[in-house]
Amino acid sequence: MREKNISMERKKYLKKVTRNRVTVILTQIFVLIAFIATWEICANANIIDSFITSQPSRILNTFMNLSQNGLLEHIGVTCFETIIGFLSGTVLGIIIAIILWWSKFLSKVSEPFLVVLNSLPKVALGPVIIIWVGAGMPAIIVMALSISLIVTILEILNGFLNTDKEKIKMVKTFGASKLQILTKIVIPANISTFINSLKVNIGLSLVGVISGEFLVSKAGLGYLIVYGGQVFQLDLVMTSVIILSLVAAIMYESVVLLEKLITKTHIMN
Repeated sequence: MREKNISMERKKYLKKVTRNRVTVILTQIFVLIAFIATWEICANANIIDSFITSQPSRILNTFMNLSQNGLLEHIGVTCFETIIGFLSGTVLGIIIAIILWWSKFLSKVSEPFLVVLNSLPKVALGPVIIIWVGAGMPAIIVMALSISLIVTILEILNGFLNTDKEKIKMVKTFGASKLQILTKIVIPANISTFINSLKVNIGLSLVGVISGEFLVSKAGLGYLIVYGGQVFQLDLVMTSVIILSLVAAIMYESVVLLEKLITKTHIMN
């Protein structure tokens, strides 16, 4: 009887959680639809100037003609640059974090430099990067790399240093080498840190790419935003911004799916 009551309470709780989740999603959809409808109505009624603010119907028309106005090519360029910058920043960041964890001397020496570089606005380095690397895609990828790299190093290194010290001491007493401590204790204990770093990096890489495209590019969503603003094609600007938001959401959800896969594999093992 008691187990039955617990089961009923559990079912009620799960129903409540599901109902709350559905309510939140429906409210979000309603707010979005209301915003778009108000925007369209105000533009048609000349309450707002659609030349300056554009309007949903014109943005939709621009979006529906992706293949005709070259938007697909620009989306592909931005996604490619973001993925390259993301992967480069993540891999290099993890490698450098491992090196700094391995050597306390290097970690102490590099700490103030990492803090300064992390606080430095990377856009300010844009002209320097363009001179060093050259205009075009390489400069944009380096810009994305410069934004995500330092954050990755600091986050991963902080996770390594905060690994359970008692567990590390215990394996040391059994004669474990530093490599064994790294591979058997430190890295497995920081899987969540790696995932969080990926979530942060995908957004930072996209920011870096768009910043680079603002400065020097002949293709990409950042280029379209700048070009559309210069020639007052606000339909193109707003469409590019919306597509950019969708690209960011898709990339973030890809990392979330990867997290679920890793968590599931970890639990099965």
